[in-house]
Amino acid sequence: MKYQWILFDADETLFHFDAFKGLQLMFSRFDVDFSLSDFNIYQQVNKPLWVKYQDGHISALELQNTRFEFWANKLSVTTQHLNSAFLAAMADICSLLPGARELIDSLTGRVKMGIITNGFTELQTIRLQRTGLLESFSPVVISEQVGVAKPDVAIFEHALGHMQHPPREKVLMVGDNPHSDIQGGLNAGFDTCWLNSEGRDVPEGINPHYQVSSLLELQHLLLAPN
Repeated sequence: MKYQWILFDADETLFHFDAFKGLQLMFSRFDVDFSLSDFNIYQQVNKPLWVKYQDGHISALELQNTRFEFWANKLSVTTQHLNSAFLAAMADICSLLPGARELIDSLTGRVKMGIITNGFTELQTIRLQRTGLLESFSPVVISEQVGVAKPDVAIFEHALGHMQHPPREKVLMVGDNPHSDIQGGLNAGFDTCWLNSEGRDVPEGINPHYQVSSLLELQHLLLAPN
């Protein structure tokens, strides 16, 4: 195999991340019927916050708290309580993307694997435990713990330190987000693979080394004879 290391994003690369379903489950535990129109209003707040977080303008804590301010006031609970309840609900509905387990099983023993995620600590570890994949990845680098988010090159450098600094050309970064995963990986000097399951156009100026539409396609790509 060409690579010594493969680094994966988590959400929508290995795991389904259905925020609407998670919010519905979480709010049902507060006896609230959370509708699609509620979700659209939530996303009007949430999406710009993620951009600010990934650009380094706000902290993980600010993102977590700000996105739930409206509902915290409405339900007379703290924003942190709602954030924890949301992450618990997301853990309860967690599932792997099609082909994820087969991919990981096929790569185990052939290449070292790690995760670099902008997701939050409370969710990442529990999902890896529940899916039985915790032993498959080391390091698991979480932006909330490092203090910087992808695409900041510092989070990739942090990961490299835990990986004993392999040659960068021997590292492949796999992710679904062309900005945080692919541009971030390119900035760090890694080869990159864009998991483009929706057939989107490549954003201008971002040039992944590979592009696949599924994890099965990635498995075939990585295990093909050189």
